[in-house]
Amino acid sequence: MATSGRGPRERMVISAAQLLRRGGVAATGMREVAVHAAAPRGSLQHYFPGGKEQLVNEAVGWAGRYAGKRVARLLAALPEPTPSALFAEMVRQWTDEYETAGFAGGCPLAAATVDCAGTTASTREATAAAFAAWTAPLAAALTGMGVPGGRSDALATLMISSLEGAIIMARAEQDVRALTTVSRELGPLLDAAAGKAG
Repeated sequence: MATSGRGPRERMVISAAQLLRRGGVAATGMREVAVHAAAPRGSLQHYFPGGKEQLVNEAVGWAGRYAGKRVARLLAALPEPTPSALFAEMVRQWTDEYETAGFAGGCPLAAATVDCAGTTASTREATAAAFAAWTAPLAAALTGMGVPGGRSDALATLMISSLEGAIIMARAEQDVRALTTVSRELGPLLDAAAGKAG
């Protein structure tokens, strides 16, 4: 995603999210982030006095908000909005990336969770908040397509957790099979919840 026109602080947060998705927290160094963001190295301490932990937490927060906003963009582009079509578009982002660029990238939220959930409370809290920032607009979109409110949150959680698991499997297998499977198998369930024919 383009970072031109953004200030150095925002570029570093976005660059950190991009590097997290490729190598995880341990492999993402502060200097590497500054280089990736084309930002002065001296600005790291200025913008992130809490060091790498602060930068990682802000990067996952940005990624969660980005994913949440993406739900509305995907929904708006659908000719006929249905829960299965929305989920298929969420999955397609990843199958397209893997089929054209390879399997190097994953989700920065998953990377930060795997690397830090048991050791860094602030990062665990940041990733939980980021998942919530993604889940809430997805649940709202489902409600807007006719899924009962009491079920929307559960199905949004199911969609995100299925997508995250399929991303991990796709990277391990170097194949999009898991992604296409979750899209195909969850589609009818999602549409049935909205009272739409699958």
